[in-house]
Amino acid sequence: MPFVRDYVPPECDFNRVTINFTVTSAGRQYDRLALMFFNDTEIFRTSTAEPTQNGIIWTYIKDMSNYLTLFKSPQKIIFDLGNLVDDTYTGAWNTTLTASFFTAEDGFDAADVIIPVSARQSASDKPSGFVVPDTKAINPLTLPQNVKKAVFSISACGQAAEEFWWANVLSSDTTVFGNETTLYGYSPFRELQLYIDGMLAGVAWPFPVIFTGGVVPGFWRPVVGIDAFDLQEDEVDISAFLPILCDGKEHSFEIRVAGIDDDGRGNGNLTDTVGSNWVVTGKVFVWLDSSDSVTTGTVPTISAQEPSLDLSSSVQKGGNGSVTSLDYSVKAARKLAISSTIETSAGSKTVTWQQDLTFWIDGHLTNGGNDQSTSQETTGKDVSFDGYSKSYDYPLWVISSYKVLSGGNFTIDAKMGRGKYVQRLGDLAFPSAAETYDYARFPGYATSFMGTQTNNFQNGTASYLSAPALKRSFGSGKTEQLYSLSGIVDPAESNVDLYRRHIVAQNDSIIYDQESFAGGSQITQKSYATPRGETRTYAKHGIKELLGRGPL
Repeated sequence: MPFVRDYVPPECDFNRVTINFTVTSAGRQYDRLALMFFNDTEIFRTSTAEPTQNGIIWTYIKDMSNYLTLFKSPQKIIFDLGNLVDDTYTGAWNTTLTASFFTAEDGFDAADVIIPVSARQSASDKPSGFVVPDTKAINPLTLPQNVKKAVFSISACGQAAEEFWWANVLSSDTTVFGNETTLYGYSPFRELQLYIDGMLAGVAWPFPVIFTGGVVPGFWRPVVGIDAFDLQEDEVDISAFLPILCDGKEHSFEIRVAGIDDDGRGNGNLTDTVGSNWVVTGKVFVWLDSSDSVTTGTVPTISAQEPSLDLSSSVQKGGNGSVTSLDYSVKAARKLAISSTIETSAGSKTVTWQQDLTFWIDGHLTNGGNDQSTSQETTGKDVSFDGYSKSYDYPLWVISSYKVLSGGNFTIDAKMGRGKYVQRLGDLAFPSAAETYDYARFPGYATSFMGTQTNNFQNGTASYLSAPALKRSFGSGKTEQLYSLSGIVDPAESNVDLYRRHIVAQNDSIIYDQESFAGGSQITQKSYATPRGETRTYAKHGIKELLGRGPL
């Protein structure tokens, strides 16, 4: 059952809000998705770490100032963190969620109104996430008539058969190795789409989140995958639709998840029939004009051709005619441009939203589907009329192999490298990393950056042994992560280093940790090592749960 309580705003003035989410657990467990709602509006999505037999604690602090208007009024808090405790999964979650309210000189320009697109189940004390494609993620909404800016955010992640969508194959190849190895289809490409009154208003090509049980659990103790503790939302500026949306009538907002349906001969098209399931919600952030104003303007001009797709796959067969290997590749590219003229109390102006995205992946499967290597990259640039732009690059490669042993035991060995590189100028609905940074650490630096550059990279190796008869599993792993944040004063000049961290974790221990703030650095060695004589244990996972493919 979800946690349900009433939130009452504190009796103080504030223009910034942060939350502190602290969790402790001991025993065996695996990753769980958690969603937090104010009434029907999702405000935080996270997941859990891999517990240890001796116990684990972690804390995540998040700036919530973009939800200031919600924190200013009473709300029903619904926090949904599903869990299972039995003789195998013994780790219970002990969670503490606190909020800090304060006034800062650099207050964030938060939206005046936030309208959810969700399953709207708060009246029944239930979380309001849609499960796509089992249900449609669609709501009729009525916006105020005096809107001067509107931004839509999409929160979405794959679960169950779609958790490892980035490692899927073309639908025509799902049975290429026969029935012993399950391969999921609709390709390793996904597109999140926003439709307003049936018109495509923007897209997002999602970052491939890997949760703490993903691929091999040994990657993620104690380091977790990029974004696993704070699943980031994608933003779309929908201000060009304001002349339509500000008429005082209901308008349809729908989020779709698209994959690729192919015919096995290199031809394919987008389809919103994908595997189950994607947990999806959305929000409209609204900034209001003067109360006596009504926003008008021209109908938006939309240039949004279907993405170009280049698909290929080939198989190699052995002497007995059985398939020995599958090679596949997917390339995609899309450009989208939307513009209109809006009339507000400030006069007339042209508003635009542009996107330019590319994707490619090369995959290779052998040994009956037991061994897989995949290398892919998503790049894109989003540009809004008011000076906002976001350029991003999501490279990922994973090599994994599983082997089924006698007695039902199995092993998994894997290597991975992945990154998230983002340059962002200006703001839409969410504050940038520079706007939430603690500038007290380096007095003398200006805080008025026009943008930020964040670089986040992980690589590692890990192994896993499952012994179902013992209801236990064992593993080891080593993961390195490098993160940097810099402020952009002028895109033509060098960035200002704000924060860097380089960390190496091995077998439940942090063996190297270097942290620097604006030039100063500190190197530490911390140990969370398993006591001598004990074995690092995990909860029992099936192969398909870990890899998104396999016989179990």
